[in-house]
Amino acid sequence: MEQEVVNLLTLAAAMHFSPETAVQLYRKAGSATAVMDNRRNLGDIVPGCTPKAAAALASADGARRRAEAEAEYAVRAGVKILCVDGEGYPPRLGLCPDAPLALFFRGTAVLGRRRIVSMVGTRRCTTYGQDCVRSFVRRLKELCPDALVVSGLAYGIDICAHREALASGLDTVAVLAHGLDNLYPPRHRDTADEMTRHGGLLTEYFTHTNADKLNFLRRNRIVAGMADATVVVESAHHGGALVTARLAQGYGRDVFAFPGRMGDEYSEGCNNLIRDNKAALITSADDLVRAMGWADDARMAEARRQGIERTLFPELTEDEQAVAGVLGKDNDLQVNTLAARTSIPVGALSAVMFSLEMKGVVKLTAGGVYHLIKN
Repeated sequence: MEQEVVNLLTLAAAMHFSPETAVQLYRKAGSATAVMDNRRNLGDIVPGCTPKAAAALASADGARRRAEAEAEYAVRAGVKILCVDGEGYPPRLGLCPDAPLALFFRGTAVLGRRRIVSMVGTRRCTTYGQDCVRSFVRRLKELCPDALVVSGLAYGIDICAHREALASGLDTVAVLAHGLDNLYPPRHRDTADEMTRHGGLLTEYFTHTNADKLNFLRRNRIVAGMADATVVVESAHHGGALVTARLAQGYGRDVFAFPGRMGDEYSEGCNNLIRDNKAALITSADDLVRAMGWADDARMAEARRQGIERTLFPELTEDEQAVAGVLGKDNDLQVNTLAARTSIPVGALSAVMFSLEMKGVVKLTAGGVYHLIKN
């Protein structure tokens, strides 16, 4: 395992109490190695470093041992370590100020998928909530066949969303509140195993980390931050789903909620979100797709089925030409690399890549890699 990865894990372990400070130190210093090499005089390279952060890093020997053990476990267990700003890391999450320095992933899904929807809600969902999830996911598959569904593997709405995604043929990823050496709740093991083949399991937590209440609250920022939109299906007046919705709104992401009957306990939270203009009301996937401007996805799927040739779309915009030029010199690149080489922001680049796919100029392959189709 390369030293930068071990240093990054060390930094994450030592700064577990403040992910936001950790990522700030990392980016200001330029690398985790620079932080660790200068940990006893951080103030010289990172002005404004807090005393608590400096103290934690000055005595980081225990964190380093844990990082080394975690890196070894990842190799043995086939776990991918995704480093912030690196290949494979969820690009939308990387834009958040409190993004985890490292994520551990077991699965096959591309976490930079063009369309990502998080679905959250109460653990005590009703038949109405289950029906909302079922109809939403099935229709989402028809409208956006490449969408990724994200949730937290918990009882209720979470597991319903994962299972319906699998049944509908959509990849789905669970964000966990513990390490990948464990699974909570254990009765969802069969679903989790299937998800590693059609989605994946994702966490910021090291092995031997218990599924404590605080961890569930912290993992909600990943559920919110890695998606384009968060959908709240059912929620009481208070609950983790509302925390996720608030985080998503803080990140500038779209939030949607299914309304419920007045007086129903597990619709109160959703109704309040809609009343307070903190979520848009939806009754189907069509509403979300229309609001997000994703209506072209179904047309693109039909174009793929019909095998539309790129020669039918000869005109390229300036940004599209820039992407095609980069891929022409060095083919098969991921979005983060393309963004760096073209100087097009990741958010804008997503739309550019969608347009290029529609025009038959590029295709998305395994691992989130874009391939230039050459005549």
